[in-house]
Amino acid sequence: MRTWRGKLPRTEVVFYREDDGTVPIRDWLDKQPPKIRDKCLARLARLEEMGHELRRPEADHLRDGIYELRATYRSVQYRILYFFSSKDVVVVSHVLHKERQVPPLEIERAIERKKKFQANPTGHTFDPDEKEDGEEKA
Repeated sequence: MRTWRGKLPRTEVVFYREDDGTVPIRDWLDKQPPKIRDKCLARLARLEEMGHELRRPEADHLRDGIYELRATYRSVQYRILYFFSSKDVVVVSHVLHKERQVPPLEIERAIERKKKFQANPTGHTFDPDEKEDGEEKA
């Protein structure tokens, strides 16, 4: 017997923007070699596809509404920290290299960003179409 499973709605993935306009995940990705950047972007695409349905080993809940998205390249573990703004919106806080566990300080940083985002979503959402350094994006 075949069972039908409805298609999940896509989750919108947005990048967190600091008060000064910097975007931690974008800045980090821009500094990475293509293979690491591609691996992390593939994980973000999977998060966009699955949203709340994404589970271990790809993602896990840490605490206080903060989740980790897991990527590994050549035995280096990368963790992209994120939180849900609504049912279908994920906000990506930042990324780190993980040794044994995600450091509590990094989780606290994500929690603080979550609070700031909740207080001012528009001000803390990176818009890739925004003008940057006086130039308009294509």
